[in-house]
Amino acid sequence: MTVRPLIGISTYLESRTRWGVWELEAALLPAGYPRLVQRAGGLAAMLPPDAPGFAAQTVAQLDGLVIAGGPDVAPARYGAERDPRTGPPAPARDAWELALIEAALDAGVPVLGICRGMQLLNVALGGTLVQHLDGHTKAAGVFGDHPVKPVPGSLYAGIVPEEATVPTHHHQAVDRLGTGLVPSAHAADGTVEAIELPGARGWVLGVQWHPEMDEDPRVMRALIAAAS
Repeated sequence: MTVRPLIGISTYLESRTRWGVWELEAALLPAGYPRLVQRAGGLAAMLPPDAPGFAAQTVAQLDGLVIAGGPDVAPARYGAERDPRTGPPAPARDAWELALIEAALDAGVPVLGICRGMQLLNVALGGTLVQHLDGHTKAAGVFGDHPVKPVPGSLYAGIVPEEATVPTHHHQAVDRLGTGLVPSAHAADGTVEAIELPGARGWVLGVQWHPEMDEDPRVMRALIAAAS
């Protein structure tokens, strides 16, 4: 029997979630994330927010880590004043996911950041964000799409060597890159659409788009291969 690598995916808490006759707090994750992990050959494990002190112990059980998309990162995390267009903070999630990223980098566990996850990876390494960006969201709750072009010679270009149209929904983006990070794909307007961390800290990639909404599994397959 093939042993599949265990891939942890960060989740978030919603205070008022209804199913059937119940309306309770719930730990949620869009089903596209675990389905993509499974389709790419991994086992998916949901990681709801926990005390940051348990991040290293959590990561030690994993073969790979996905930091999922979600709300805006609190600007205080990267030393900025809040723009009025920045969404409400999610302090417990910020703290937990930053701790997971730090633990994974320290342990050499492969990391894939998706949308918010890419932005948080940048913040974790000392980078900053553009708090509002026009043209990368079709409408609230609706995914748009646009082409991204890989940087030749990058990790991402080795996975997807050609320009590809990707599903997108974000109004923030990477500004100053964090320590050691390099861009590995751009949108037509120059927005950094993928980042990576070359060197000795293992397989680390962030993508600004949503591969869980795509038919193309290559990015996740590359994480699974690195985690195997």
